[in-house]
Amino acid sequence: MFPPIVSFKRVALNLLFPPYCIGCGREGYYFCDRCSHELAFIPPPVCRLCGRPLLPDSSCPGCIAEQSPIDGIRAPFLFDGLVRHAVHELKYHNLRAIVPALAAFLHEYLQENPLPGDVLVPVPIHRKRLRERGYNQSFLLAHELHRLSGLPLVDNCLVRTGYIAPQAKTASVTERLNNISGAFTCTNTSLQGKNVILVDDVSTSGATMNAGAAALKSAGAAAVWGLALALEL
Repeated sequence: MFPPIVSFKRVALNLLFPPYCIGCGREGYYFCDRCSHELAFIPPPVCRLCGRPLLPDSSCPGCIAEQSPIDGIRAPFLFDGLVRHAVHELKYHNLRAIVPALAAFLHEYLQENPLPGDVLVPVPIHRKRLRERGYNQSFLLAHELHRLSGLPLVDNCLVRTGYIAPQAKTASVTERLNNISGAFTCTNTSLQGKNVILVDDVSTSGATMNAGAAALKSAGAAAVWGLALALEL
């Protein structure tokens, strides 16, 4: 249930700028009923570690290392089609109004596939990128998920200390792991003994989630599960 002022603002914005389906352009919703059926949901069974759909022989098509700091990564979608378009609209075209719809997918996923989490922590972006973009899309998703789920949100603990090339521009899993290694630090011990759900928009190789989990566990977190909107194969 949103506070009255938040609900009023959203109603007012919808009246002034009505949402449109990003798939077909139909007015009323960002994902109309017809286009919602085309979303690239991840079918079970999935890898217990990286969350990707298993191959017919029960092997994982591209798993992160078994000794990963992250306890597991989960996501409702593959990073493809309409989901890819939605994330690009959010990250690169300032379509922040789509966040409630995307967070609702995450909330529904958590209700059907619960994770052992006490708190939500968004994956931070470097302050340089924050100045360029004006917002952190992972924080927006985590904040909305906090409203929907009631799970506490802690956004002042995990900090990105290094400015690196976007993970999507690196070539291999090894390169991505090296690219992100040591990029995060945890500034206090407020999460000591907590089970953390680390929230991001897209997980490409799991390297970012792993680096965040390593920093959180070094500060005393008991467990860290990654929750992304989408996984890239």
